Amino acid sequence: MSGTIDPGTTFQLTTLRSQGQFNTTIYNDRDRFRGVHGTRMVLFMNPNDVDRLGLAEQEIVSLVTAIDSEVPRRVDGFIVRPYNIPEGCLGGYYPECNPLIPMSHHAEGSMVPAVKGIPVRVQRQCIMST
Repeated sequence: MSGTIDPGTTFQLTTLRSQGQFNTTIYNDRDRFRGVHGTRMVLFMNPNDVDRLGLAEQEIVSLVTAIDSEVPRRVDGFIVRPYNIPEGCLGGYYPECNPLIPMSHHAEGSMVPAVKGIPVRVQRQCIMST
């Protein structure tokens, strides 16, 4: 189960590559440029956005595409990481974020997928104990 943190807030997600990656080939789970190691399921967020949403560093969240679509698009398991990124923007690794990009979300002339501006909402993941 999950709970929407703030359904009225839409962020612009940009996808990025790590230093240990060439196109979609991932050679390791380290990104020395951003100080990440051990996983690529990282969500880079402005510290003010983290605070405003009542999140904590290392909290697990989901991203849900905020474009009306017949196909629900959601990726679970992102780890919140405060980072020097503009407020209202998020960063996540490619290709892990690819399921969030609708086929209709592309540049008008070239038809290139708009992977640098995906409107998404952040949802807290509830951990259920057994």
